Amino acid sequence: MLKVAILDDYQNVAQNFVDLKKLSGKFQIEIFNEPFENEDDAIEKLKDFEALLIMRERTKITKSLINNLKKLKYISTSGMRNKAIDLDAANKRKIIVTGTEINVNPTAELTWALILGLARNIKSEIDNMYQGYWQSTIGVELKGKILGLIGLGKVGTQVAKIGKAFGMEVLAWSENLSLDKCKELNVLPCSKEDLIQNSDFLSIHVQGGERYKDCIKLDELDKMKKTAFLINTSRGPIVNEDDLIIALSTNVIAGAGIDVYEKEPLPSSHKLRFVPNALLLPHIGYVTTENYSIFYTQMFENLESCVLGKPIRVIK
Repeated sequence: MLKVAILDDYQNVAQNFVDLKKLSGKFQIEIFNEPFENEDDAIEKLKDFEALLIMRERTKITKSLINNLKKLKYISTSGMRNKAIDLDAANKRKIIVTGTEINVNPTAELTWALILGLARNIKSEIDNMYQGYWQSTIGVELKGKILGLIGLGKVGTQVAKIGKAFGMEVLAWSENLSLDKCKELNVLPCSKEDLIQNSDFLSIHVQGGERYKDCIKLDELDKMKKTAFLINTSRGPIVNEDDLIIALSTNVIAGAGIDVYEKEPLPSSHKLRFVPNALLLPHIGYVTTENYSIFYTQMFENLESCVLGKPIRVIK
């Protein structure tokens, strides 16, 4: 019987989306609810497993990990792209890597939760209400403000449309920005410098990787309006966290809404957790009932297809 490890089930909900008892006739399944302490810990705990079911951008499936898991045959991830997997190493081992469909609208929706939370000081007002206070801050309106988007792909497009509905002027920049897409959405293309200097809300929607690593550093933050807000629901390394902490702590910008981090889970003692003008969420952009239903259902479909020798949704 194939031995399967379900990783990254931080909320302990995998069993809510698939019938594990029914699957137990086909697979020997073990669920891991906590992140591994380090790679050695992962190797030790996963050494006997033949299949890993993982959530994108959580546990890093490195070359070293892959090469040390001698029994590993299959990896299935949520989504059809997961930069945490070393695909070259998997291919060399002839390990089949598969993915799932994913709804991107939850990330766009969460982006707006952060934007609205920052604009109306929601975190402070909620905290103060529970402490017995009343009306302790003054917010800002969105209508007439400039929304700057780094990236105008699937998520960025949805964010732009909502910005337009709020009556905002929307600007966009990326290294491969489509002018046709800008024209279609009535979004003004501009340089990175102009985007940073003019945006009231600067929101990031590009893929991770070396191209955009440290795209936002102290130099860029210094050029933003002092009243501006930064939002990142894309990938943690796009923003230099040390520089962001400096900028927030010294009021270089008004605040930031962050859902993604350099190291996840974010350590309990991380300095970002103690910056009052940071609105932080625990990487829940794609964490919805609808997406989890897709993820777990299709990951087991993938696994069954691999066992039958007819793999589906293969990532190469």
